[in-house]
Amino acid sequence: MQPGSFQNPGLFRIKIRRDMENVVAIIVAGGFGKRMTTSIAKQYLLLNGIPILSHTIMRFEEASSVSDIILVVPPGDSEYVQHSIVEKFDISKVRHVREGGSQRQDSVRNGLAMVDNGDGIVLIHDGARPFITPDLIDRSVERAKESGALVVGIPASDTVKSVEERNCIKKTLKRESIWLAQTPQVFRVDIIKKAYERAYHEGFYGTDDAEVVERMGISVEIMRGSSSNIKITTPEDLVLGEFLMRKL
Repeated sequence: MQPGSFQNPGLFRIKIRRDMENVVAIIVAGGFGKRMTTSIAKQYLLLNGIPILSHTIMRFEEASSVSDIILVVPPGDSEYVQHSIVEKFDISKVRHVREGGSQRQDSVRNGLAMVDNGDGIVLIHDGARPFITPDLIDRSVERAKESGALVVGIPASDTVKSVEERNCIKKTLKRESIWLAQTPQVFRVDIIKKAYERAYHEGFYGTDDAEVVERMGISVEIMRGSSSNIKITTPEDLVLGEFLMRKL
């Protein structure tokens, strides 16, 4: 089988380090995607005749700031990805193809194990977000060199409600302070590695990489991304992806 920015002023700012040049992208494609309801993992589905994962990787291949790419894929898919995606599309920046874990956070941790300690920047990106642009990647890296921890996202455009267990509205939240997180999420190497090891030893699982860092008391900046930077999760997303591919 084929396989604008918002900051929390209550948190301290980390020390700025400007001497970092090594930039590694970890592209996480270790899941199967049950909501897609297909026999093939969603990252291998075709978008404009090319696997979604291939589109995603190629955007990082094109980004001038990225020096290395680490792919994290489902168990048993390493050889398929190496031959049918990396080599087929002549992608030169991929240094490792690692197998993922039972949850996304386990997969990211496996990818981080392949990143050398020391100065540098790590981007963590969903393999099913193929509409990220090289420009947004490069700008997020530059900002992360200043802040040390950064998330790409977009401000909420709809009214947001907090709902109780019985599906009754508890509270209307202030939309001005609500952002929808995307990827890449970009961190200084020492920060993200320390955060992930602490989470592992404490048995903590967050909803995204930023939450793993936030719980250490580190301020994470959010930078405006793009409404086109969608994650393809459902059949409807795939239809939208085909439309965006024709438009872009």
